[in-house]
Amino acid sequence: MKIVTVVGARPQFIKAAVVSRAIQKRNDMQEVIVHTGQHYDSNMSDIFFDEMQIPKPIYNLEVKENLHGEMTAKMLAGIEKVLMQEKPNVVLVYGDTNSTLAASLAASKLHIPVAHVEAGLRSFNMKMPEEVNRILTDKVSTYLYCPTQQAVNNLDIEGFTKSFYRVHLTGDVMFDAVLYYYNHSNEAIIEKLNLQGKKFILATVHRAENTNNLQHLASIVEAFNKLHDDQMVVVPLHPRTAKLIHQLKIKPRFKIIEPVGYFDMLQLLHHCSIVITDSGGLQKEAYFFKKFSVVLREQTEWVELLNNGFCELVGSDTKKITDIAYKLLQTSFVDKADLYGDGAAGERIVNILGQHN
Repeated sequence: MKIVTVVGARPQFIKAAVVSRAIQKRNDMQEVIVHTGQHYDSNMSDIFFDEMQIPKPIYNLEVKENLHGEMTAKMLAGIEKVLMQEKPNVVLVYGDTNSTLAASLAASKLHIPVAHVEAGLRSFNMKMPEEVNRILTDKVSTYLYCPTQQAVNNLDIEGFTKSFYRVHLTGDVMFDAVLYYYNHSNEAIIEKLNLQGKKFILATVHRAENTNNLQHLASIVEAFNKLHDDQMVVVPLHPRTAKLIHQLKIKPRFKIIEPVGYFDMLQLLHHCSIVITDSGGLQKEAYFFKKFSVVLREQTEWVELLNNGFCELVGSDTKKITDIAYKLLQTSFVDKADLYGDGAAGERIVNILGQHN
């Protein structure tokens, strides 16, 4: 059985690595990895692949366009050529990027079954390009691997019938990844930042609704400054966001650090008090480390975190951010929910795929 896996960003490589390890344990499967090049990431060097034991892509399409239409079109054309050459039994895609959508469209037009990992997630905000991508990808997929029961419920409500779509509750591959990679990480970043034994809040901000709106960004910076007066706020910051912050009249007093790699982020998550973020992935990873998250958005795909009290939505309102952060800093994290499976989602996905082919 030949599987073509299409990925385009660092988080997708990490998710794909979990499933790739399960594929490599079988002698009846062959995987061909395609990197669209969607997100250039200086951290994705040879060391990244070697340290994380991730198979290197056989194809790199090097699509770097910024406009959604042009980017998706170039990916679609490039992936179609790869699929016509490789003739796989199935195309495996992850999440909700333009790479995910392009691969799904290319495969479905060639009548190649699509397997979607992280199917069924919904933020119910169609202004988010990720929401459009995930809905369209689900519609053309044959195998829908859902990380949570809520994702299964979403598909049921939308009329995904078992006769045509093959919907499976698998658990979350990101939980597999955290369990595996944390054991391969070390405390170098904690020592480098002199955080041993210190309480700190870990914060990130990168989404367009927060960074492209300087009023929103100023409110967030003000909240970070206020919190930092009581407990250190550590913010790994992308250079683009750092430049925007320096345009503001408010000077940041919190601790800004360079963007960190995955291993270092796991250590920061392990040692922090709470997380403040607009990242979808970091909300879950905070939960995996039994940390609350304050979410700088108006909605989240991970509604089970919200419903169980593990995260709270605050948008970009300074008072909401600080009030909720102070509240969560005083709250004990009690988890009996087991929201994302047992850490064996990767093997479950591969075993189900093997049964269908």
